[in-house]
Amino acid sequence: MAAAMSASDPNSYSEPEKCKVVSLDWDVSIDFDAHIIRGFAHLKIERRIPSDTLVLDVHKLKIEQVTLQESDEKLPFDISNPLNVPYGSKLTIQIATVKTDSFTVSIKYETSSTASALDWMRPEQTAGKRQPYLYSQCQAIHARSLLPCQDTPGVKFPYTAKVRAPKVMTVLMSANRLGTEPVVGDPDQLTTSFSLKVPIPSYLLAIAAGDLESRNLGPRSKVWSERELVDAAAYEFAETESMLRAAEDLMGPYVWGDYDLLVLPPSFPFGGMENPCITFVTPTLLAGDRSLADVIAHEISHSWTGNLVTNVTFEDFWLNEGHTVFLERKILSRLHGEPYNQVHANVGWQHLQDAVSSQIASGEEPYTKLVPDLRGVDPDDAFSAVPYEKGFALLNFLQTLLGGAAVFDVFLRAYIEHFKYQSISTQQWKDFLYSYFSSQADQDKLNSVDWDKWLFETGMPPYQPNYDLSLARPVLDLSARWAAQPDSNLDCFSPNDLENVSSLLIKEFLSSLSSVEPQISLAKVQKLEEVYHFNSVRNSEIRFVWLRLCLKVQWREAVPYVLNFVNEQGRMKFVRPLYRDMYAWVEVRHRAIDNFLAQRAVMHSTTVKLLEKDLHLTD
Repeated sequence: MAAAMSASDPNSYSEPEKCKVVSLDWDVSIDFDAHIIRGFAHLKIERRIPSDTLVLDVHKLKIEQVTLQESDEKLPFDISNPLNVPYGSKLTIQIATVKTDSFTVSIKYETSSTASALDWMRPEQTAGKRQPYLYSQCQAIHARSLLPCQDTPGVKFPYTAKVRAPKVMTVLMSANRLGTEPVVGDPDQLTTSFSLKVPIPSYLLAIAAGDLESRNLGPRSKVWSERELVDAAAYEFAETESMLRAAEDLMGPYVWGDYDLLVLPPSFPFGGMENPCITFVTPTLLAGDRSLADVIAHEISHSWTGNLVTNVTFEDFWLNEGHTVFLERKILSRLHGEPYNQVHANVGWQHLQDAVSSQIASGEEPYTKLVPDLRGVDPDDAFSAVPYEKGFALLNFLQTLLGGAAVFDVFLRAYIEHFKYQSISTQQWKDFLYSYFSSQADQDKLNSVDWDKWLFETGMPPYQPNYDLSLARPVLDLSARWAAQPDSNLDCFSPNDLENVSSLLIKEFLSSLSSVEPQISLAKVQKLEEVYHFNSVRNSEIRFVWLRLCLKVQWREAVPYVLNFVNEQGRMKFVRPLYRDMYAWVEVRHRAIDNFLAQRAVMHSTTVKLLEKDLHLTD
């Protein structure tokens, strides 16, 4: 069995139980020509027990020198990788001569041009084609390629930053933006300053720079993007303040100051990333009708569940994501009504079923555990819907068991209040659950839960919820009619069937058709396109479910639409299942591989790495 990289985190060499980073002052320049960030990481350290070494995580960083800031003493260091893992190395700094237990080390360094945290884009790859573009993605363990740090979610720190970049670029970070000033001696450069007083784990450190503009969304929110998208984004995300207020009503004050959004280029691999003060989002949310803006409710929820209370390792990732999905759906219930929320939760259950089936089929069944063993595993490799939807299922089950939403909402707020600013384990969460629900009746209920099965066994949860799908009944009935109707008599359907039907329900209609047994025919899928024109739909969630259905029935004429979709955006939620589906269809397998090889240069590095596995190009 693989070894853990350290006693406190299987994916980090750092030893915060000995010496811990307590704040960061980052002072760097962006070199768009060399694709490098260079400068200084000034790390304030607290020695917690007697130790002659400070250990940090690095990945492909060039460390030039390390000095003790208080005396300018040069500190010896070395870089090693004792476990020979491909996702990080160990920077060991000798601190035997440092006599105080609180001190600052200044590390002069530069990143690699292939740093896994950074995505560099040429001007012609951007919407405006005027300037290059840079954005970061540090979750799960990529911050170590951006700066030397204790790259574990168990360590949280406030930070300040000064970032120099060409004055034609706007620089944004996961912090409150303080302003800009000219660089002395270089009129073409500006320094942008940032400050974040709330401590964060390293994976929430984020930076972006490009030809960006903003529009106001509310009293504490802006949306940023290239000018070609900014007005559309402002329309799409106009409900941001309403979502923030709903979250505050449930969980308490928003402590981060600004809540901005940045719409990134299409290569961004996720739907959203909850970077403090500025959520990064995919342009696939720009449906034109606000139908996909619910993702923002998820990212807002992370301001409490994930950012304020954080999983201590990525084995406990469900604490972040399960609670966030749970809170997200409570917000959506307040905004759209409980019937909408019930359908939304059912869609999530279907997503979980698909993820579990896919992982079992690909030999990744251990990752279907709610608390997986990540020794020797890059957390990116274990990423799936499981921590999100299996985590939600557990919390939803406990809410039902312990008295319903009125009771459980109070518990959630108490949970946040008790653990805010901390990183915690699943065991700490469970201990608090037991201490909060302390009556004998509640203790008996909690003791009836099969905790080992929920937390540590593979596969679907031991409890299947019974969602109220009355809102979806018309589209489920329509799906049943399509399934039952003979292929020779399909003219009874018309575009009016789905007129004024929400995108969520259209997605439910297509999902229902996809799960019909026996599988619906190719003739019916072709008729679906003729009647409803799904190939022309802009909504990315609908397009995704539709294209998977087309691949399932092996409709050759749909393959170009699939390839266009995976080429125009890099969101892994969409591209990985579609590539897997194409790989499974032997007739188009090489076409899928050839397309991937032609496109990989413009894809995000994380997407490339995981698609190589999906397409069996690497082990």
